[in-house]
Amino acid sequence: VPTLQRPSLAPEYADVAVIDIAALRNNNGLSAENRFRVIQEISDVCGNLGFFQIVNHGISESALEGAISVASKFFDLPTEEKLKLGSSDVRKPVRYATSFKDGVDKHQFWRVFLKHYAHPLNDWIHMWPDNPPDYREKMGRYCEEIKKVSVEVMEAILESLKLKASTTAALTKKLEDGMQVMAVNCYPPCPEPAMALGLPPHSDYSCLTIAYQNCQGLEIMDSTACSWKLVPHVPYALQVHIGDHFEVLSNGLFNSVVHRATLHRDRTRFSIVSLFSLGMDDNMGVAADLIDDEHPNKYRESSFRDFLDFLASNDIAQGKNFIDTLKIQKNN
Repeated sequence: VPTLQRPSLAPEYADVAVIDIAALRNNNGLSAENRFRVIQEISDVCGNLGFFQIVNHGISESALEGAISVASKFFDLPTEEKLKLGSSDVRKPVRYATSFKDGVDKHQFWRVFLKHYAHPLNDWIHMWPDNPPDYREKMGRYCEEIKKVSVEVMEAILESLKLKASTTAALTKKLEDGMQVMAVNCYPPCPEPAMALGLPPHSDYSCLTIAYQNCQGLEIMDSTACSWKLVPHVPYALQVHIGDHFEVLSNGLFNSVVHRATLHRDRTRFSIVSLFSLGMDDNMGVAADLIDDEHPNKYRESSFRDFLDFLASNDIAQGKNFIDTLKIQKNN
């Protein structure tokens, strides 16, 4: 990893909001006032860091631990077993690989991963690993639960943008029917954690990303301080990232968070990352309600397929970001 990008072994902690989202559920007897307060809190962090953690999300500790457990068992399998799913084709709906481009990066990253599509679950689960034998059951349970959480959080984010009710309803339906891509990441112990990264700096193409990690190692870019900050580990909390497509939708009111993964000298870090977007060929553009003479359209439309095309032909390790290709340049 180039010297300027090298991680600190004693990083500062990020000041990250931890939001109790129980009030977003309609059946908990809490007042509309509480719901409004939570939506306001979410709106504030979306316009600032673009990142927050959530608790009281409704996913049981056993479901979270079960997903980490089967992820760990999968990565413990012999290499030849994992390589049955091996591929460097970013368009494959299920694939196992190492680093971003499977060994052709100029800088190597200390990561192995399994990616698979997850919604609708019945369309994809038969393609997932059948070894370990309980992988599909436990990861499938997690995927269904995290999907419900994503819908609640995305509805709150859309509500906070104060779009027309018809716009919000149409987008909510599209997001419910949209893509759910799982990235199950394993970051093995690294003998020189100050000299390498698990993942290079990037923002996610998605509308929303929700991650669960077994220990800290996720760092976010604090744009006000122009420095990397470590996300504190809150047991059983979920990490929520605003993705590129929500930045586009909001016409830049919300920030897609730039983040990276750092490494540990003596322990394996797992993260189970759920990326939620519109359907493969559904374009996300700026909400028409947010465009006027004072606020011109700042972004081009794009789809998940456009992102895959970008990923197939660009090296993210070299600092190329999908969001930069979407920004409309002003004429001087």
